[in-house]
Amino acid sequence: MKIKKTGVSLPAIHEMGRKIQQLSIETGQEYLFLQRGINSVVNIDLSEVVQNIDFNSKEIQTYPPSQGRAELREAINNEYFGGKSDISCISICGGGMPGIDNAFQIVDVHKIYLPVYHWGNYHNVMKIRNIEYDEYDSFDNLNRILPELKDCAVLLGDPGNPFGNKYDDEEIFAMIKKLDDNGTAVFYDSPYRRVFYDKNDNFYIRLLDIDNLVILDSFSKSLGLSGQRLGFVHSKSNEFNHEMAVRLAFATNGTNAFAQILVENLLTTEIGKKAVNNFKTKTVTEITKNIKYLKESGFIANEFYHESEPTGIFAIVNISEDELLANRIGSVSLSKFTLSRKNESAKYSRVCVSIDHEKFVEFFKNIKTKR
Repeated sequence: MKIKKTGVSLPAIHEMGRKIQQLSIETGQEYLFLQRGINSVVNIDLSEVVQNIDFNSKEIQTYPPSQGRAELREAINNEYFGGKSDISCISICGGGMPGIDNAFQIVDVHKIYLPVYHWGNYHNVMKIRNIEYDEYDSFDNLNRILPELKDCAVLLGDPGNPFGNKYDDEEIFAMIKKLDDNGTAVFYDSPYRRVFYDKNDNFYIRLLDIDNLVILDSFSKSLGLSGQRLGFVHSKSNEFNHEMAVRLAFATNGTNAFAQILVENLLTTEIGKKAVNNFKTKTVTEITKNIKYLKESGFIANEFYHESEPTGIFAIVNISEDELLANRIGSVSLSKFTLSRKNESAKYSRVCVSIDHEKFVEFFKNIKTKR
């Protein structure tokens, strides 16, 4: 039979994961899996939370609504938007990736502008869906090309991937507002923010004043639930939300009901909130230690952090993928996160810093310090 090929390869992290698994088997030595985007300090403890869930309930054993359970959307409204949005603006999807894929297809623009260094799946989705793209390398660059951005869309990620960089909230908000005023749609993809913030964070509430904005988030990072595949999309546009509901209905017939009820319990019950707080506290503590260690050892690639700080679960190090692999550390070359600057990026790597600090240092200490 004939096949319609996408022309897109599987992500580089898959290949690196396969490689170091094979090397571990062949050598009998332990390898550090830092190529992945998974919080690996500690698993969230769900043992008490799941005791509150009736696995035989109708809510779990029937199709959930295409836009998601109303109870979960209300919990998200309260947790992320201070109860000031509306559940009709929130759609539940099977992780961040389906949310991005559908949002990119729904918003009708000439092209989507991605950061020069970006998560490769953005571009891969656009290639599969035949969506035009372009690049920008800084907020200054966006300001200079504002006339070109009208009737286009810009993707902003904060904290970002691959850099794990965090910009000042006022700077981010001002950029989003300027793009909105310019008639430019904005995709604000922020699955890492809530690893470091809690319900007291009001940034999403401030974003409710922006019309041409789609917020993309997931619980893979903030709740350590990558395997449950659950995320959400927020938009003030009734047309956008209707189209999202239709697409989710025909693509999924409803997103995993158990995952929805689990997240609802984590956001609303005292036992759930305690589990989330313990997970975040331990995770952020080790991330902070690891970034500090990379800085003090001279391993952080400071040239990528002039206007921001390495904060998220990733960091860029001035060590090549091959050198890290020689020291039994899995990573992804920075060259895999750009389309236009591959050659100059090959000497850098992205590593996940969300891992036990002692284990992290154990592997990095054998690499010659850059200071």
